[in-house]
Amino acid sequence: MKQKLLRPEHIVHNVVMSNSPAGTQVVGRLASVLRAVSTSMPEGITTTQAAQSTGLARPTVHRLLSALVTEGFCDHDNRTGRWLLGPELYLMGAVAAERYDISELAREHVAALAEATGESAFLSARRGDETVCLLRQDGAFPIRSFVLYEGRRFPLGVASAGIAILAFLPEQSTERYLKNADLEPEYGPAHSPAQLRKKVAETRQLGYSVNPGLIVEGSWGMGAAVFDNSGQPAWALSLTGIHTRFEAQRRQELGKLLLHHAHELSTKLSARNNLVTR
Repeated sequence: MKQKLLRPEHIVHNVVMSNSPAGTQVVGRLASVLRAVSTSMPEGITTTQAAQSTGLARPTVHRLLSALVTEGFCDHDNRTGRWLLGPELYLMGAVAAERYDISELAREHVAALAEATGESAFLSARRGDETVCLLRQDGAFPIRSFVLYEGRRFPLGVASAGIAILAFLPEQSTERYLKNADLEPEYGPAHSPAQLRKKVAETRQLGYSVNPGLIVEGSWGMGAAVFDNSGQPAWALSLTGIHTRFEAQRRQELGKLLLHHAHELSTKLSARNNLVTR
């Protein structure tokens, strides 16, 4: 069955908060709306699209977005009617980057993967039960896959970065996630709990993940987890391209290359954190 290209508004998952205190509900809804806007960048998102993405009523979304504009967390383009991330988030992000951003350390590894393979290379970070793409570097091969780009979010277990991270979480965390996640309706039968358990087992055996066109037909990906100082998979390096570039023999070569750079980056991060904590 031919897979559909997922639109940005499909990426943010609905969150049921009916049993939460009123203040917690508001925070959760604001966070959900902000993620929807973030996923739509740089084009931005309409009120209707944000409502579809979050599962909230359109008037509620409009009120929340208007409040975020007042505080500088969002902007509104009156010409197009689209909502975009605002300057206050940029300022906060610049401060937070000192603690969380590994882009500068990772950039050389992403560039090296793209240069060595000719494919598109990426760095993704785990954010709760999702991964978000932070860096993209295209290789020399002229035919490319555009399933993944900077700012794109996927649930854990979807796309090669999410599979790689899910596979190397503690066993209890992986099982708890698979019991609660409901990915099959949106992403297809290859993302049922049973099928994902098979992908997790395969990834643990190989050391890297393989996504054989499970999101978009003909667009393959491979990923390797990058570990933080506590040994948890917090990021992933990945490669994507057309299926003819990912035949069995070459997958072994790409897997070794991914594991090499993932190990090198994990080692650098550990050394950096040790210096900071001294």
